[in-house]
Amino acid sequence: MSLIRERGSANVTIAAIAESADLSRQVIYQQFGDRDTLIVESALDLLRRELLPLIAQGASSSGRERALSTARHFAEHRGFYRSVLVSSCAAAFSRGLIDLHLPPNRALVADILGPDHDSRTADDLAHYLTGGGITFLTAWVVNGPERLDCEGFVDRVEELHAALLRPERPPPHPEGTTAP
Repeated sequence: MSLIRERGSANVTIAAIAESADLSRQVIYQQFGDRDTLIVESALDLLRRELLPLIAQGASSSGRERALSTARHFAEHRGFYRSVLVSSCAAAFSRGLIDLHLPPNRALVADILGPDHDSRTADDLAHYLTGGGITFLTAWVVNGPERLDCEGFVDRVEELHAALLRPERPPPHPEGTTAP
């Protein structure tokens, strides 16, 4: 992680990683298989070690506080995450992010839909929201302003949630017709 932060790129070699860690390349290959897997596992490990405990500690706090913890974590480690998210391991890291966020999103969708929901639709919705959320977070980390505004980002997330949770509206009328 320090090599990626220092170089501003995830394009570090196994040789450089091995030298920095005072390990042989063979040990790294045996443990991880390839460089991209090592980088993805490093990024997911950072999330598991630093972010997930914060969210678990704040389980009784508001959704906004948990979202702010997430935004602050990504802002604090932006250089590292941005390098990973624009590298050859971006897709694998995104899949890892989805795996971490899908279980709580399944619970959220179940709460929203209530007990009489179709389980396939609920699971589809949880996947849809998780994938979209990861894409939104990725765009903010990669393309956001130089100084990330965590409060503003969470405001935008809350606006999206509010738009999704609005009471059902009647479908729009076809062009040229009027409402009854």
